Amino acid sequence: MLGPEDFMTIQALAARGVYLCDIAHQLGVHPRTVRRALERGGPPTPRRGRRGSLLDPYRAMVDQLLAEDVWNAVVIWRELQARGYPGGLSILRDYIRPKRALRVGRATVRFETEPGRQLQTDWATQRTFLAGAPTDVHVIVNTLSYSRRFHFWGAPTEDAEHTYEGLIRSFEWFGGVPQEVLVDNQKAAVIAHRRGGVVEFHPRFLDLAGQYGFTPRACRPARAQTKGKDERNIGYIKGHFFVRYRRFESWAHLNQLAEQWLREEADQRVHGTVGEVVAERFAREAPRLHPLPAQRYDTAYWELRRVGWDAYVEVRGNRYSVPAALDGQFVRVRIALDGHLAVYAGEECVAQHALRAPASGWATVPDHHEALWARTLAVEQRPLAVYEEVAQWS
Repeated sequence: MLGPEDFMTIQALAARGVYLCDIAHQLGVHPRTVRRALERGGPPTPRRGRRGSLLDPYRAMVDQLLAEDVWNAVVIWRELQARGYPGGLSILRDYIRPKRALRVGRATVRFETEPGRQLQTDWATQRTFLAGAPTDVHVIVNTLSYSRRFHFWGAPTEDAEHTYEGLIRSFEWFGGVPQEVLVDNQKAAVIAHRRGGVVEFHPRFLDLAGQYGFTPRACRPARAQTKGKDERNIGYIKGHFFVRYRRFESWAHLNQLAEQWLREEADQRVHGTVGEVVAERFAREAPRLHPLPAQRYDTAYWELRRVGWDAYVEVRGNRYSVPAALDGQFVRVRIALDGHLAVYAGEECVAQHALRAPASGWATVPDHHEALWARTLAVEQRPLAVYEEVAQWS
């Protein structure tokens, strides 16, 4: 860099008519440097040192997340915000961009499906606080492959009934059904993979598929990345929704907040892969979905029970009354996922209760046992002479 003395030399030699190339040779610089100095009218101004960035205290944290293969800038931004980062997203993206060349390549090739063709589904588990207690929330995430619009639902377990309920709620959220549903071999959907690539699906899952008009598909074993669109949304939910909301009053409160967040944030984001607002892309996909069936699929539990001599049936550690005429008979018990219990004798619903915890005591409807009490209170009438006769012999 030229100093003040060098510039004074340039000025003096140039005033005497010395060629610029000769001045440059004397000073050991390029002729363009001499020309710029004369045009500038002075030595170059020293550059100020780099100003500190709001991101500086968090660079190590960002590098750690990148090392863990977390490259989504929004996800990283949310993590930093949770730890007090006051800066914006643009600074973070500028920092991450030149590092993407270091990202390890992946062997899976992304493919796109046409609108209305496919939905990918999978479960994930998230630890959070529910009704004041730490709880493992099981989340079913269902993603439309074309638009990337997704829906999720929190449940206490990942069994078949909750799997089917989660799918149906997503169909209702989207307002229609795709041509096929791709699952990750959960037992609620897939029983086994047979030779020749034949998949044996769960009979009840096939029943659900028949009623809603979709074709069931299964990932090849050990190839869950086939449904990578859904896997990425699981990470998005964990890094956004469960970071923003950490405590829930109940299951209903959790799922209410989930749908609010889906409408206000997830649907309105610009998807990084397709470069479009998710809701706008879904608007093109919605007309390609099949309509919902006229009747909703029944996702309740059905169990067979034998009525006791006292006209109660035992369900999940508690006892519930039924009409006394059914004592000793077999009945079917329907347990809805919302905790509503119904007892059926044949096709007739003969009793209804709200499912109760074992410690809360038996559930009794007085009308059920009127006939039973009538039989119990029927006392044989005897004349007093019988007792007098007994007294004489004693």
